[in-house]
Amino acid sequence: MLATLASSTRAAGDARAVTPGRYFQPEAETMSRDEIAAVQLAGLRSSLRNAYDRVPVHRARFDAAGLLPDDVQSLDDLQRLPFTVKSDLRDHYPFGLFARSPSELARLHASSGTTGKPTVVGYTQQDLETWSGLMARSLHAAGARAGDVIHNAYGYGLFTGGLGAHYGAERLGAAVVPMSGGSTERQVALIMDFGARVLCATPSYALAIAEVAEAQGVDLRHSGLKVGLFGAEPWSQAMRLEIQERLGLKARDIYGLSEIMGPGVACECECRAGLHGWEDHFLFEVIDPDSGRVLPEGEAGELVITTLSKQALPMVRYRTRDITRLSTAPCDCGRTHVRILRITGRNDDMLIIRGVNVYPSQIEAVLLGRPMIAPHYQIVIERRGSLDHVGLEVELQPGVPETSHGLISHDVTHHVKSLIGITVEVSLKQPGEIPRSQGKAVRVRDLRPKAN
Repeated sequence: MLATLASSTRAAGDARAVTPGRYFQPEAETMSRDEIAAVQLAGLRSSLRNAYDRVPVHRARFDAAGLLPDDVQSLDDLQRLPFTVKSDLRDHYPFGLFARSPSELARLHASSGTTGKPTVVGYTQQDLETWSGLMARSLHAAGARAGDVIHNAYGYGLFTGGLGAHYGAERLGAAVVPMSGGSTERQVALIMDFGARVLCATPSYALAIAEVAEAQGVDLRHSGLKVGLFGAEPWSQAMRLEIQERLGLKARDIYGLSEIMGPGVACECECRAGLHGWEDHFLFEVIDPDSGRVLPEGEAGELVITTLSKQALPMVRYRTRDITRLSTAPCDCGRTHVRILRITGRNDDMLIIRGVNVYPSQIEAVLLGRPMIAPHYQIVIERRGSLDHVGLEVELQPGVPETSHGLISHDVTHHVKSLIGITVEVSLKQPGEIPRSQGKAVRVRDLRPKAN
């Protein structure tokens, strides 16, 4: 589909130039695998040199591994270096992993720090230009175009989602409605009044918008929405179908994390056959989470990302904790960048229940599509005596008669047991009783005593 466009655009000049409204970049997006490897090797050597020269933590690790940046002759040499993990940023809070001083930065973002010191990330002006360009590329791949009205319900502020989507949409040449989260009734009104074609939000908040609209008697399936870019939390195929049915749009996945850049590290195209990871700026590996061994293409494991063009905060083999698979098979869209297949969960979200490994997304897949159940739930884990007990709070659809409650509880309990292998105690909640999130949904409440 895009291959013909790529060849014709190459003849017209350098497609990587910043051109508002035309953000398909064939010279970058349709390179051969050999061309991608060459770009990555050059970017890797430059990024490792930046990290070695300017970040003492990285320099010490390189020296311990016996590998200098100039020794890197192939992409495989990267495997000789240790991983970077999230706790490294907290241990060296606030700027210990930065390769630029605060006076050289254009912006700082940070996590909430609810589990300790916040994770701080920074950007030079060039970093922000790169981020905006990759986010515009991602929006275009997903189906957004210049002239669209893009309703941005990602949170603004220190969270990277809102501003990342905002600047990318402006770079694309779209008009941005900077709503952030909250004021859901007003969100519904403005989607209808402004004729937004694209919605950006977390998938759980997209469903919250649909729910409020339905309560108001507004059918968003008859709005101007055609494309949704949803990310920042794992979501299942069942949730995708639910969103599409209730909002009347094509739901597409977008991936990013603050430590690497923010949203726009990878994005689904209109084929929706995996997220294109932008390999001219990032190097992707999948490893065995336990041994750290790099896995062959197609095997499921933990995604590891190395930045190739970031100035302020170069990341070397950053463990994302996201579980996925990679594919370099060409996509029908014509893009050749590696595809990150659907994120199925996170290592740090994995629950071990009486010896069974369970991801919240597995329970979500069971719940969504079951009759009379709303797409809102929470998993509550407690220690009763010496054993773990799992409670599953499930919200009912409006108007479900009490006479059906026993049947619904039995149905959910049976399917969770047969498909996942754990026993849960189902607690049915009335519409609106499960807390709604304006950002990332809180799916798990682990009340077990913490180890000392």
